Amino acid sequence: MTVVVTPLSGSEKLRLREVFASVQDSGSLSRYIRTYGFLEKGDSIAAGHMSELSGYTCISVTQNNLQELKEIWDQWSNETKQLFYGNYGDLPYLLDVQIDEHLFRALAQSWNLAYSCFTFGEVDLVPTVEEYTALLRCPRFQVDRIYSRAANVPTFWKKLMAIIGMSEQWITARIKEKGECKCISWDALKGLILTHPDEAKRVDVFALSLYGLMVFPRALGYVDEATTDLFYRLSKRVTFVPAILAETFKSLGTCRKVGAGRRVDVPEENWIALFQNLQSEDVEWRAPWMIPGEILHRCGSFDWVPLLGIWGAIGYAPLLVLMQFGLRQFVPATHGLTQSEFAYRGADYKKRVDEISSAWNKTCRLKGVAIGPVTTPEYVEWRGRRINDNIPEPNAEGARPMEEYLQVMPLELEIMKQEFERKNLELEKRIAKLKEEKMYLSLDIDIQKIEAEKERKEKRKIEEDRDDLKEHYKKAQVSLRRAKIGRSSDQLQKKVQEGRARAEYWEKKFQEMQSRNSALKEENKGLKSKESKLRIEQLETQRDYLKGELHQSRGQVRERDHVMGGAIAQIREVAEYVQDLAIRADVLSLMYGSSLEIGRELALLLDKVKTLGIRAKAYL
Repeated sequence: MTVVVTPLSGSEKLRLREVFASVQDSGSLSRYIRTYGFLEKGDSIAAGHMSELSGYTCISVTQNNLQELKEIWDQWSNETKQLFYGNYGDLPYLLDVQIDEHLFRALAQSWNLAYSCFTFGEVDLVPTVEEYTALLRCPRFQVDRIYSRAANVPTFWKKLMAIIGMSEQWITARIKEKGECKCISWDALKGLILTHPDEAKRVDVFALSLYGLMVFPRALGYVDEATTDLFYRLSKRVTFVPAILAETFKSLGTCRKVGAGRRVDVPEENWIALFQNLQSEDVEWRAPWMIPGEILHRCGSFDWVPLLGIWGAIGYAPLLVLMQFGLRQFVPATHGLTQSEFAYRGADYKKRVDEISSAWNKTCRLKGVAIGPVTTPEYVEWRGRRINDNIPEPNAEGARPMEEYLQVMPLELEIMKQEFERKNLELEKRIAKLKEEKMYLSLDIDIQKIEAEKERKEKRKIEEDRDDLKEHYKKAQVSLRRAKIGRSSDQLQKKVQEGRARAEYWEKKFQEMQSRNSALKEENKGLKSKESKLRIEQLETQRDYLKGELHQSRGQVRERDHVMGGAIAQIREVAEYVQDLAIRADVLSLMYGSSLEIGRELALLLDKVKTLGIRAKAYL
């Protein structure tokens, strides 16, 4: 099912695009559904049914990293890509699909196990075989030749030999056990895609990797045996669409069964509230890009369509959503639908697989012209009293306008950008403050250096005076010894005392200068240490700033890539629409002749549309 949000007249309106072919209402179909389908066989679940499902479903959206697959695909030439399209269809386009986790979780809450459909308020929607066939587009396969798990199949390594063309020893050395299944790693397959000399084998291995990692993931980074078995059967022109649809339904059912109470975040809560209050007028019942055709609605004795997957089987009822085909909606036949799911284990599953395979040999299809979505009074009554399996009821009191549910929430990138700008402003203020402190410290250091230099000069002068004094004292001592006479003892003693006092004074002065010099050295060391710390802090701040700049630049690049991806998707959508117009132009060309003047003008107009269709192929 495709869910698209598109702007309408300046506002956003949810358009749930379910892809179904067009059919024409007929009296026989009406009688069949009302009498045989419902009154004789009954509903899917009976009155008194008690659901055991939890109120909320806890879902893990962990998936394989597909970036390497996408890079390999982008490097291939157009010739190799066309070879892939011809053999395996449009699977690579899924590599560009971005998963909205909130929307996916909200959709799973609305999966109705009893009827194998999404129940959104007053609306039922079902993905169909026709939708998947149109989206994946692979003309090589036969639509009614389905995959079924055979009783006797080749061993895992033999199937891999046939697919990838490598020896038994090479394959067995790379087969791993993951839980209950055998697998081969993506790393081994990637090496073959990059180095195998045969282009066809490279395409086959790439397709196998797409199936194993993207369509049927089982173990992260590995392709399991069940996927390989389906891929091995594709050579017999079986269609893979029912298998994909079956595993989609089974996965949604498993999500609803294995539920757990949890807190729902705001975006997901908005989606859930929107789905619960969805009205019929909010739905675009038919996708405009679907070409009308036949619709599969039952197989063999089943009143619905049974689907065989690669790990199990399940059924779904296209008659449950006749409005999506453009028909009048009657009460559908759903008896036995609840019991249609089973896994490929146990004693009797092979018998049930054979029964479903035989039923696909007797398919019933409808074909006609769409008349618009309408309902019968019987359907309205049945829909009002139908027993849904734990689907939340619409909340009329809490209902809000759809535009409010779809209000654009701030992107994570925008929030990060605002936070970065706020932190950046704080860092700039802090850097300015640190620069100011550094300037004052530099001035203090210069002053201290001047004072230290002045002290050093004074110290040198004192040392010189002390040396002179010592020299003078020595000379005085020598003179006293030589004189021996000529002076009295009192004069000599006085001279000696004066010399000693002078020596003591200069010695004391010298010690004071040494102490002051030591203090200046310690103070200078402290200033240098503080300056180093400030320098380190400034460098760390600049590093944080540069990291923020780099993070912001990367965010801008990712945002631009996202915008370019959206533009490319819109270009492809326009190209698909032009292709549809070209097909319709071919039909109109056959309907109108060119004899009349208006016929010739119409033919010229249709030729222009066809030319646009040919030019649009380059964008698909």
